[in-house]
Amino acid sequence: MRELPPTAGLPLKLLDLRPGGADFAAAATAWLQTPPLQLECSGTAAMVVALNAMRKLKPSRREVVVPAWTCPLVALAIHRAGLIPRLCDLAPDHYDMDRQELEGLCGENTLAIVPTHLGGRLADVHVAGAIAQRVGAFVLEDAAQATGARQDGQSVGLLGDAGFFSLAVGKGLTLYEGGLLTARDPALRAAFAESHRELIACDPRMDRQRALELMGYAIAYRPALLPLVYGHPLRKALAANDPVTAVGDDFGPDIPLHTVSRWRQAVGVRALPRLSGFVAATRQQALQRVKMLRQIPGIVVFDDLPGDEGIWPFLLLLLPDRAQRDAALDELWTAGLGVSRLFINALPDYGYLNGIVPPADLPHARDFAARSLTIGNSLWSRDEEFAHICAMLERVVRDYRSSRHSP
Repeated sequence: MRELPPTAGLPLKLLDLRPGGADFAAAATAWLQTPPLQLECSGTAAMVVALNAMRKLKPSRREVVVPAWTCPLVALAIHRAGLIPRLCDLAPDHYDMDRQELEGLCGENTLAIVPTHLGGRLADVHVAGAIAQRVGAFVLEDAAQATGARQDGQSVGLLGDAGFFSLAVGKGLTLYEGGLLTARDPALRAAFAESHRELIACDPRMDRQRALELMGYAIAYRPALLPLVYGHPLRKALAANDPVTAVGDDFGPDIPLHTVSRWRQAVGVRALPRLSGFVAATRQQALQRVKMLRQIPGIVVFDDLPGDEGIWPFLLLLLPDRAQRDAALDELWTAGLGVSRLFINALPDYGYLNGIVPPADLPHARDFAARSLTIGNSLWSRDEEFAHICAMLERVVRDYRSSRHSP
């Protein structure tokens, strides 16, 4: 059986794994054209390090405002930093935060606002920046899913005060976990470096684990082996009616905080020269496929706005309602075609976040969770496979409309 991944990650070559050491942060800084980047063991760790530094700079402030539909690790990172998440509902039919609600949530206790770029589609950082300036808060861009994207002619992560990126599996280039952190202000970068020294330590056990996982990724991340490492666990979780585990939203409270070995950094440095071509090829493929999806009545597919140049690990869609989204997933989620969901719930609806995020009325975030699905943009995806996905989506929408109009 052939299995496509739900996100487009850069495949590694066996030669990338040869012995050696390197400085990945320096290489990534040159590639992204940003101020100096600080390497962490994950995007989540980068967020913890950043918030810890910000909390010390503004110790009277305790709240961090984030979208109500985002990765649960965001809430866990805020909690790990000793801070309180405040959840902002989404704009209707959109993944970005609602401006009016964001303005109402922010005040003298707001430490940071976290505009979030999802699946390579970019958030409106200018809105967050204007509100943050009014209340004296930081803007920390969550670019975990947007490494290589550009906004207003520069890398994402630079329109706010600081930004962080993820090097996890499926997000372009991976070190099998890893994160990058930067800030425009040298004083803030110095605070991040001090926070790193306070929180991060060498962990030989995690070094060995991540090295083995990275080697496993290099071997198994291909359509012939993904049925074993991705497809089988997915189908097992869905058969148990556990979509949270199926998409990998099942996080524990512990956030690893450790250094990244020089060997894993060298693997990333060797693969990095291939990343620009990979980003360009996935963009070209995605833009062609977005046009195809837009021919299907009732489906919203998210694209770049003027001034944005996002990346395309997958395509993010909204169907007209939950019933149609679920009908599409019934046909496509286990078909090996890379169709999946991004985040299963709005943040308050994950049981393991009870006591970390407050209950809240979040109609737009819950609606987005109920109506959205993703289509992987792997370069292994064949045109006929994508045409099958489009035909299935079109049939679901057509059948639903016919049933509504039948006597």
